[in-house]
Amino acid sequence: MIFNSVTFLLYLPVVVILYWLLPQKTRLWMLAVMSLLFYAFWKPQYTLLLLFAAVLDYYIAIAIHRQQDKRRRRRLLIISLVLNLGILFYFKYLVFFTENLGDVLSVLGMQLQLPHLEILLPVGISFYTFETISYTVDVYRRHLEPERNFISYLNFLVYFPHLIAGPVLRASHILPQYKKRLPFRWQFINDGFSMLVYGLFLKVVLADNIAPIADHGFAMPTNAVSALDVWTLAFLFGFQIYFDFAAYSYIAIGCARMMGIHFHDNFNFPYMAVSPKAFWKRWHISLSTWIRDYLYLPLAGKKVELQKPQAISEVQHETNAKGYLALLATWAIMGFWHGANWTFIVWGVYHALLVAGYRVLGHNKAGGSRIKKITGWCISLPLLMLGWIPFRSENVTVMAAYFKKLCIPQQYLWLGLRENNYLIAAVLLLLVIAAYLFHTYIKPYLSGTIWGYWLKYVALSAAVALVIVFLRPVSQFIYFQF
Repeated sequence: MIFNSVTFLLYLPVVVILYWLLPQKTRLWMLAVMSLLFYAFWKPQYTLLLLFAAVLDYYIAIAIHRQQDKRRRRRLLIISLVLNLGILFYFKYLVFFTENLGDVLSVLGMQLQLPHLEILLPVGISFYTFETISYTVDVYRRHLEPERNFISYLNFLVYFPHLIAGPVLRASHILPQYKKRLPFRWQFINDGFSMLVYGLFLKVVLADNIAPIADHGFAMPTNAVSALDVWTLAFLFGFQIYFDFAAYSYIAIGCARMMGIHFHDNFNFPYMAVSPKAFWKRWHISLSTWIRDYLYLPLAGKKVELQKPQAISEVQHETNAKGYLALLATWAIMGFWHGANWTFIVWGVYHALLVAGYRVLGHNKAGGSRIKKITGWCISLPLLMLGWIPFRSENVTVMAAYFKKLCIPQQYLWLGLRENNYLIAAVLLLLVIAAYLFHTYIKPYLSGTIWGYWLKYVALSAAVALVIVFLRPVSQFIYFQF
């Protein structure tokens, strides 16, 4: 089941109504069953894999907490990591490694017939694997008491709003909200519905209409696009993936809000960032936070304290060789997490080099004059958008061809895309800037006024109308493939 479907729009009110009517124990069972039903709409058999991951770490976490011997505790943690990452490796990376092993053996002159594998990637496996790992690690670090109520723990993992593509939740944040339901307020429904509509608008009106334009451009032979076309395609796909992924997060946050459950914000106008560091404080914040606590800090040799989570970009980074190696390794792994393709690893390394470069030049510090911030934004935005080229390219050869064009002056003297593509990219940029300026400078003055009230509901009504017009039967979210 996907958010932008009629089925989901019928499913959601039923869950919300039952959530507020049922008593505590029955309510948790209902959430678990309905969430598994939500997942089973894709492939019912893979709900068993999801349940296995839940049962595995539920019992291992309890065993870790009871165990006082450090070696045995570490051994239990390793068992959990090996099993979880082993499942992820099988479904997501086995085909990649098999194919690359075959290529290496061919180069070495060894003809070994490797099996041709066709493995279907379970939807959301990367996200729920991260969540169950974070839970077990938090218990191991003594940052969290293990949850004794299995249904509460199961809901932490399978709760339908975030199940497929995040936000990546922390057990310490969400489990207490299951135990004590807030008193019903119509404000929950009002705020949640507004965010739901906003997310659907971003998805079906913006992202889904940018998609065919970007897809057509990237499907063209590389010799048919110019350097200016590469820049344009980078911006188009950058806007597409932003609207698409932010849409999922807003819908997820809105659905949870209707039940009085609070998720942290996951996006905060990332394309208005004045540096790569600032960008990763604004883009997919829950994943950036997870990477910081469970990957970057351990690799950098830093102790992870029990504190409010911060994004990786908010950490005081080491400027020695170990710090830079940890940064490079973290981003390479983060890229590989997105997909079993060398292009994603290049994407991760690209961002590592951007962050490291800004760190060396001393441009990662907050503050500065308005002119400095505008200059930083004008430099950072094209570099950040260019990073979407390896992310979107089919393979390394195509990606290299795109980057090569950017280095040839003659490639800037002609255009290969349709004229309206450049106009659409420019309009989208202006739209993002206008939305940011309105949100930052105008909205605070309208908040609580009659003008703000009417503007909100006129905009909401218009968004509902546009969503109804543009809603398609099936239009999958980009991050479902990760």
